[in-house]
Amino acid sequence: MPAVICPTITAFSAAQYREQLQNIQGFADRIHIDLMDGVFAPTTSVAIADVWWQPGPAIDVHVMYQRPLEYLEELVALKPHMIVVHAESEGVLEFLHEIDGLGIKKGLCLLKDTAVKDAESLVRVVDHVLIFSGELGKFGGTVDLALLEKVKQLKQIKPSLEIGWDGGINPENAAALVAGGIDVLNVGGFVQKAENPEEAYDTLKAVTSEGIRG
Repeated sequence: MPAVICPTITAFSAAQYREQLQNIQGFADRIHIDLMDGVFAPTTSVAIADVWWQPGPAIDVHVMYQRPLEYLEELVALKPHMIVVHAESEGVLEFLHEIDGLGIKKGLCLLKDTAVKDAESLVRVVDHVLIFSGELGKFGGTVDLALLEKVKQLKQIKPSLEIGWDGGINPENAAALVAGGIDVLNVGGFVQKAENPEEAYDTLKAVTSEGIRG
């Protein structure tokens, strides 16, 4: 199976959210929505109340909040495909247990400096781990291929894990990420800032379609 190209929405107002959603609606099968609280992440995103989408794509909500439990009901009410919380946040294990059995996949994000061994108990209870190589609360970042070592460590803990990547993805590095074992490429600026977002998306699909995961 080819890797999933998952365009990202990182918006700071309802209008910006609408614009970014419109940029990718109609061709993206899966969408990654960033939410930031201005505490865990240095910026504050669009409010949960302003998050919406039309039926069709699977929606992953990436919660960059210091205390995600305080927003549990609002997040669950969105009925996303998956909620991704940070291993470095507070009350993460309780949050994950609370969404168990609700039909929402459980995701965990690891910042660059977070060792897999330090999050092992959390890794065992999730469906997806997102390796973060970007900058909290903004498009961009750089791809640090050394972080691919985490893929092997994660698969040793739980072979069934889906592995995602966030930060700095473009056609020059996408194939290397897929070859390194990445299943889901969360792509922000390369698609959202493109003159033709669908063409940028198709370029990444073509580059990764023949990739062999490690």
